[in-house]
Amino acid sequence: MPVFETALAALPAGTFQGTAHGRRYVVTKTLFARGKSVKLVAEELGGTDYISLNWYALGSGGQLKPCEMPEKKVRAFVAALVVDRVREE
Repeated sequence: MPVFETALAALPAGTFQGTAHGRRYVVTKTLFARGKSVKLVAEELGGTDYISLNWYALGSGGQLKPCEMPEKKVRAFVAALVVDRVREE
């Protein structure tokens, strides 16, 4: 499994807080179609940074679709994100 897909799969579903590149974020990861589609949205706490992506498991491999931002930015964010607080539902 590619590095990005491994890192994305390791993140918990639901809402949690984490740190990436020295900044704190609140992140929501939502699974669709039995996990074959993933939406991830992250908002920087106390800042203006925003990350949004969709990922799809296709027969030909994973397909990443960043939402109005460079693919490099979302890949770097997911790779760097360290979860430190999962919201209890």
